[in-house]
Amino acid sequence: MTGPSTQKTVYDVFVERGFIEQVTDEGKLRDLLKGRTTCYIGFDPTASSLHVGSLVPIMSLAHMQRHGHQPIALVGGGTGLVGDPSGKTEMRQILSLEEIAQNAEAQKKQFSRFLDFSEGKALLLNNADWLTKLNYIDFLRDIGVHFSVNRMLSSESVKIRLETGLSFIEFNYQLLQAYDFWHLFRHRGCTVQMGGSDQWGNIVAGIDLIRRLEGKEAYGMTFPLIMTADGRKMGKTEKGAVWLDPERTSPYDYYQFWINTDDRDVSRFLALFTFLPMEEIREYGRLEGAELREAKEVLAFETTRILHGKEEAEKARNAARALFSGDEGEGSIPTTSMEKNVFDQGIPAFKLFEITGLCSSGSEARRLIDQGGAYLNKGRLDKFDLVIRIEDFNQKGELLLRSGKKKFHRIRLLDKK
Repeated sequence: MTGPSTQKTVYDVFVERGFIEQVTDEGKLRDLLKGRTTCYIGFDPTASSLHVGSLVPIMSLAHMQRHGHQPIALVGGGTGLVGDPSGKTEMRQILSLEEIAQNAEAQKKQFSRFLDFSEGKALLLNNADWLTKLNYIDFLRDIGVHFSVNRMLSSESVKIRLETGLSFIEFNYQLLQAYDFWHLFRHRGCTVQMGGSDQWGNIVAGIDLIRRLEGKEAYGMTFPLIMTADGRKMGKTEKGAVWLDPERTSPYDYYQFWINTDDRDVSRFLALFTFLPMEEIREYGRLEGAELREAKEVLAFETTRILHGKEEAEKARNAARALFSGDEGEGSIPTTSMEKNVFDQGIPAFKLFEITGLCSSGSEARRLIDQGGAYLNKGRLDKFDLVIRIEDFNQKGELLLRSGKKKFHRIRLLDKK
């Protein structure tokens, strides 16, 4: 077959790259996405930065935009005041309006790395702009009347929380999210809501509200929870979340997170987290053994380039290559500067691993050294209380610590004059 009918739509891209878990009406949604539409995803504003766990929804908005659709990134400034119980075993901390506004502002910069907000090509909205102005009695009469408590109680996310306790304020969350969808449908022509798999019940509630209030159809799509091949939730590491804010997770550490991807996940992550053509990704998927490092390097470079820019990605790649080849190198290796006189008396090795953040505590550092996983310059450390002095530094006034095979940290002497 030839002609327009074979042209790939964004829905085809989502299927091919592994984005879709559930959709409300596949046939109609496929047809809708052949034209131009507006879609939205809500984002939690309870932190000043998004993290790697938010990348699938962010990338989905970017794909929508690349196929001519208008994406809306909706910061939940209003719903954040209530707290979404979906997928949570306990009630979230409730933040003030000021804290949420500050977080929302900080997240804007991160969205702009993935989406073009010029000339209305994408919108960044905050649902506090309409939710905080609602009159409670009017809301109950106009919106609450359309919701069945029995149906809400049957929602999986609500059932889970009923076992541990669900506050009334959280029980209202589904009404507010449904109202968001209706508001965006009414005022922005938004016909598609997307989100994580735990949002299915909330999305369907919004579609139902639009049908009742407007007599029209809207659609929903959810993404699977991304798990690594070894069964961990994507983006969770020993050190905690991997943040999109360079102040929280440096470009070098971000690059390292991706290059340390499990061999079994490389192709899948290239499809989800980069914009590389699938033909190229399939070629990388055929690599095995030592050659697979090339694919990991591509994954790390592309993900870092998208978020932090080409220059930072190249610095991180050069630093990683230098370390991998056994050269201390320059680049963007995490570095701590310490005053020279600190080493006059010397510092126990385990303490340096704690100071630099290679280990979260002194006891963890002791265990690492005792188990043979710690290195000073190019030699394995065999005593956790080995005293590190000036003579351990090279001619440049530097020494290199290593935890395991891949985590490095440089200490540079600061000669106080």
